[in-house]
Amino acid sequence: MSGVEFKYVAGDEEGLRLDRWFKAHYPVITHALLEKLLRKGQIRVDGARAKSKTRLKPGQKVRVPPLGERADRPRPQSQPAPLTAEDKAFIEDMVIYEDKQIVALNKPPGLAVQGGSRTSRHIDGLIAGLYPHAEKPRLVHRLDKATSGVLLLARSRQTATAIGKALKHHEVTKIYWALVAGSPSPPSGEIDAPLQKSGGRGKERMALADGDSEHALSAITRFAAIETAGSELCWLALSPVTGRTHQLRVHMAELGHPIIGDRKYGGDRAFDSGFADGLYLHARSLAFTNMDGKELEIVAPLPPHMEKTWKTLGFGAAPVDPFADL
Repeated sequence: MSGVEFKYVAGDEEGLRLDRWFKAHYPVITHALLEKLLRKGQIRVDGARAKSKTRLKPGQKVRVPPLGERADRPRPQSQPAPLTAEDKAFIEDMVIYEDKQIVALNKPPGLAVQGGSRTSRHIDGLIAGLYPHAEKPRLVHRLDKATSGVLLLARSRQTATAIGKALKHHEVTKIYWALVAGSPSPPSGEIDAPLQKSGGRGKERMALADGDSEHALSAITRFAAIETAGSELCWLALSPVTGRTHQLRVHMAELGHPIIGDRKYGGDRAFDSGFADGLYLHARSLAFTNMDGKELEIVAPLPPHMEKTWKTLGFGAAPVDPFADL
């Protein structure tokens, strides 16, 4: 057929869904048109019929039928405002580790990871300033706006896919440090309490779910007390086995030991200590095996408000593995 093209899947497109591959190469093509062409067999991968969810491999040949002038034309892109020298210095100062595959940031509290209707300054908009002459790093996970600490970015699609799989299969160990009200008893354990979304539209909030609810999402958190300040405060290590929105904050509130400074879930008890000058939740470390088989552990220093409080309370050094007894 005249106008048929054959394109090969690039090395950094491994694992990409076919529909997303088309969106990347032909941004104006509609989902309805794509599905129609797939049903008719006009789009094929290595000569075989395919579905929109088909995962691609490097070197595969994609048959692209004539899509029409409009679909071939790139979608007009609104250009973001250029980053200032201050913006570039700001994002560069966050870098705590980088290699050819990844870059890790120590995200400060109060800075959103992605934009929204009321958020114009965020990590996703700033990371273009890290490597202006190379591919923009890709977000592979998120932190709440109020949470500080290790935020990992992939420097290619292939790396993003690999890290995404590692996260999905719980092959990435995340440890958070938190200051909570009271002291848990027992001092260590595991919380297995499913969560579900609650609240109205546009209000990102989670709550405990009935185990029989069709909307329930499995949520598991490991916790271990590191040090206490009397009976009023406790320095906890938290490790989310699953990665649900606000999981650590909801689980600790439901355990009766809300995270200090948590305005969304903590209630009055989260503000009784006098240290509520921000959320006391920090993504302290992240450990995983990279694509070259090298074991990495990336550690982020505490943000100023937590560092100051740790000194005030006289907290000492953390154990190498706070979860050794679990």
